[in-house]
Amino acid sequence: MMKVVFQGLILVFLFFGLWFLMDKVDWINLFRIEKLTYKTEQKLGNVFWDAIIKTENELTEKEVVLAVDNMMSNVCIANNINTTNIKTHLIRKDEVNAFALPGGHLIIYTGLINKVENPEELLGVICHELAHIELQHVKKKLLKEIGLSVLLSITTGNAGSEIIQETVKQLSSSSFDRRLEKEADIKSVDYLIAANVNPKPFSDFLNRIAEDSPEIDKNFSWISTHPDSKERARYILEYSQKHKGQYVQVMSIVAWDQLKQKIAE
Repeated sequence: MMKVVFQGLILVFLFFGLWFLMDKVDWINLFRIEKLTYKTEQKLGNVFWDAIIKTENELTEKEVVLAVDNMMSNVCIANNINTTNIKTHLIRKDEVNAFALPGGHLIIYTGLINKVENPEELLGVICHELAHIELQHVKKKLLKEIGLSVLLSITTGNAGSEIIQETVKQLSSSSFDRRLEKEADIKSVDYLIAANVNPKPFSDFLNRIAEDSPEIDKNFSWISTHPDSKERARYILEYSQKHKGQYVQVMSIVAWDQLKQKIAE
């Protein structure tokens, strides 16, 4: 009996000793997982964007693209974000939506631009999605809901088009969990303040759509996937009020009206 107990203790000791040693190994550097993950994200983003562009109408009008790119660039520069890592795409679609893909792809539907009342509201939504990218929420969501093996099969071309389309649909029409959404909201306020942009219009936008929620139709995608707009508007405003600063106008009224007109053409 004592021999069995002794052997059992040895096994327990070996198990915890092995676990301790494995915990001390830097597996990321040993197998270059971080580099592999970055390359995989880039491949995934390109695959998903290729799938989107096959069925959607990309807006490529120079004046509109340049206006949105300038807004994005100002935020990125103010927050030390490498602009070359962000790829902004405008899609002609009535849906009020914006979402992020792996690899820094940020998709904005013209329906969103038509819905917001000023460029500060639009930039608030853009910063929210930018935060999802920078905080690696997109990668976390895919790993949790799709799984590493499926994602790898997509990058190697072994996944069918149905899987790719379904994954794109999930990214464009389903929300992140509440913790990640709040984290992105707070980070978006940080981005705006660093760029000297007033975060209050973003809060106003969330409040307004919350009041419109009973009438929200199928085209209001970004809102239906980002619930609790009233609560989000409240804590965004409370957080932003802790920071005092001199805010600048994102775009002149004339330039904003011209942008809206160009999109409506």
